Amino acid sequence: MSMNGDRPYTADEMMAVEASRRLTDDNVCFVGIGLPSLAANLARRTHAPGCTLVYESGTIGSKPARLPLSIGDGELAETADAVVSVPEMFAYWLQGRRIDVGFLGAAQIDRHGNLNSTVIGPYDAPSVRLPGGGGAPEIALGVDDVFVMLRQSKRTFVDELDFTTSLGDNVRVVVTDLGILEPRPSEDGTVELTLTSVHPGASADEARAATGWDLRVADDLAETEPPTENELTALRALETKGRS
Repeated sequence: MSMNGDRPYTADEMMAVEASRRLTDDNVCFVGIGLPSLAANLARRTHAPGCTLVYESGTIGSKPARLPLSIGDGELAETADAVVSVPEMFAYWLQGRRIDVGFLGAAQIDRHGNLNSTVIGPYDAPSVRLPGGGGAPEIALGVDDVFVMLRQSKRTFVDELDFTTSLGDNVRVVVTDLGILEPRPSEDGTVELTLTSVHPGASADEARAATGWDLRVADDLAETEPPTENELTALRALETKGRS
């Protein structure tokens, strides 16, 4: 299915491609499963072959030929430069500031990039109890640049979090299915997520309507470059390799 009928790529593919473009050969990247893994492996297969991928299971320098099914996928260990224990991963690599980019997702995000992956509703009597923070709070503060990947809706982009799991101090970009949000200062001295680019077929009005706060839109709002044929070919090879 395309993003908008006549576009030969999906919203998820646009998100993965745009996130991948922000990685470089010099990055050491803490990767999650799903879209973050797709984005990071796409970067490694295209413009950033030197990017080092680190998974939470303790695999450093993994080079999977297909997308891993989980952080325990055997190919991550088989293709890694090293495998360390999870405590060493967090204490030595993450808290030691040896990882500079981290991908995060969440159930909720606010205008300052703070994230909730703990509960929906009051903590003592939530309507939904989520998986929890896991390593996210440490990742959020242990890397220089946090990349967030989320589909944009008022349920997710909220005026006030039900619970603050991870602080947004290091969030540098939020990649959504509608566009790109980045923290920018305003005239009143505050810094909050601002729409800086919309994907082809999307609009600033759509992004505002899918946001639970009064979303700021950059004066120099741009349109995201669509995926190239080479990017889509490499991305789809990752998604399909190994399938029967």
